[in-house]
Amino acid sequence: MTDTPKTPTLATPMLDRVKLPSDMKALNDRELRQLADELRAETISAVSVTGGHLGAGLGVVELTVALHAVFNAPRDKIIWDVGHQCYPHKILTGRRDRIRTLRSEGGLSGFTKRSESPYDPFGAAHSSTSISAALGFAMAADLGGDPGDAVAIIGDGSMSAGMAFEAMNNAGHLKKRLFVILNDNEMSIAPPVGALSAYLSRMYAGQPFQELKSAAKGMVSLLPEPFQEGARRAKEMLKGMAVGGTLFEELGFSYVGPIDGHDLEQLLPVLRTAQARATGPILIHVLTQKGKGYAPAESARDKGHATGKFDVLTGVQVKAASNAPSYTKVFAQSLIAEGAADDKIVAVTAAMPDGTGLDLFAARFPKRCFDVGIAEQHAVTFAAGLAAGGMKPFCAIYSPFLQRGYDQVVHDVAIQRLPVRFAIDRAGLVGADGATHAGSFDIAFLANLPGMVVMAAADEAELVHMVATAAAHNDGPIAFRYPRGEGTGVDMPARGIPLEIGKGRMIQHGARVALLSFGTRLSEVQKAAEALASKGLTPTIADARFAKPLDRDLILDLARTHEALITIEEGAIGGFGSHVAQLLAEEGIFDTGLKYRSMVLPDTFIDHATPESMYRTAAMDAAHIEAKVLQVLGVAVVGKRA
Repeated sequence: MTDTPKTPTLATPMLDRVKLPSDMKALNDRELRQLADELRAETISAVSVTGGHLGAGLGVVELTVALHAVFNAPRDKIIWDVGHQCYPHKILTGRRDRIRTLRSEGGLSGFTKRSESPYDPFGAAHSSTSISAALGFAMAADLGGDPGDAVAIIGDGSMSAGMAFEAMNNAGHLKKRLFVILNDNEMSIAPPVGALSAYLSRMYAGQPFQELKSAAKGMVSLLPEPFQEGARRAKEMLKGMAVGGTLFEELGFSYVGPIDGHDLEQLLPVLRTAQARATGPILIHVLTQKGKGYAPAESARDKGHATGKFDVLTGVQVKAASNAPSYTKVFAQSLIAEGAADDKIVAVTAAMPDGTGLDLFAARFPKRCFDVGIAEQHAVTFAAGLAAGGMKPFCAIYSPFLQRGYDQVVHDVAIQRLPVRFAIDRAGLVGADGATHAGSFDIAFLANLPGMVVMAAADEAELVHMVATAAAHNDGPIAFRYPRGEGTGVDMPARGIPLEIGKGRMIQHGARVALLSFGTRLSEVQKAAEALASKGLTPTIADARFAKPLDRDLILDLARTHEALITIEEGAIGGFGSHVAQLLAEEGIFDTGLKYRSMVLPDTFIDHATPESMYRTAAMDAAHIEAKVLQVLGVAVVGKRA
């Protein structure tokens, strides 16, 4: 039984009236303001029970209310980029009664999901896709597909990805009616600029849309001097961000803003005017604050980005005591040790310094750590350039995010045999974030590249050695993968020792069946072996360590001295097991009757649950490994009672 934090009883009379966005049409602006306040309280209460991404949702409460009050979802397509901020949206779109099931097995997804609701027109979880999708919806409507407007809400961080600008360039060219809301939660705005924004908002409500640009330009000279200065500073800030009005207009967008994203008196008239009068693509620049309205989130360094369960009154999170270090921290500490011994070691991440542990490396070596923003393609090629320039780059990117940089891994790293070290966190199934964040495919998409070395740590001690191996490896690219969460509690080495490339290790000698594990399923393999021993079967267990190059001698020896060989890996079909099968086929091992099976993730996307439950669903826990052995050996009835 887990501790559940206490939450205050909420009085939400206005929110109680809103089951669906259509219910908001009868509310006046004062009532919408009250609705927003109650929606914020409900979001805080829900996330305190479930854990999840709090800060982003709190930052868009007023914007969510305004969008649903002005537009007509689900006919109009409201598309949230990434989806971290979608909890208030889910509450307003018929899912309030299930909001405390967020991110739990059988409950609501932590992201937008098409199969969950018609109010989620496009699934999200990775960034910078919303504008492309919205443009697709807009064009489909023009061609006779689903009618309605398309609205993309995208954060300033997501705008750093090239894909967002590719979409905007295309949208400007096509000139279709399209709404892009730039949710800018990085830029602070001085009071005079806020006053200017409010003034502009009132102008927008009363002027034909095509006259807004010229009117805004002419208005500045009529303002008192302090306001003129504020206007000039706002313009300079926008230029400095490289996302200001001039750039957007050059891309073919009408630019409106910046406006205060927490002031419904600004949001509502601007959105209403844009919705009524727009004929082409429009970008509305909205300034918000992550964690807005909840002091513990506002004061947190990450603004409450991702939290566990917490006490609403104090903001204190409920966390279980850990008996082992996290793989992420082990990686970070190991890299720091290698970096201290070699000043050519540098680190690159794509907007995930905390998640990858590189914030620790950056604190020690600030000039040798680079966060390139949400730009995985650039991160990989930047690391390739660093390697070509004589440095030893570690490119730390989550497995599901490295997918975005795959072309660069092939063309800019592998073909040129550049020694880029890929540290791949979130390998395998990750739990509450579900299929969108599962590291299912990296073994397959890396191991098929010539010259690529691919390792997987079986435990946290092995990870230390693999960091050392990568640091010492200068003959082409090398990758090592490890899961989210805690290690197994093994004894840790004082310093990593480089492994011999392409050599695995024996764990235990047995008979009849050999279990060849790649990655952290090794602990489940050992549990299965204990259960089998009670049935009179003692399997051989080996840790492959390498999916490429394979340990040919180890694999062939296991195949020739056992009836059956079973590989186990935390990855999709086409990975380690497929490479082993190819080797066995080429060596003619199957001709002599070897029983071979490969345990991989099933050919489906597994919904969010605990990692343990997900692996049980995937038939890759100890019980399923045991059953597989018995089935392959034809002794599945052993141990059963009449």
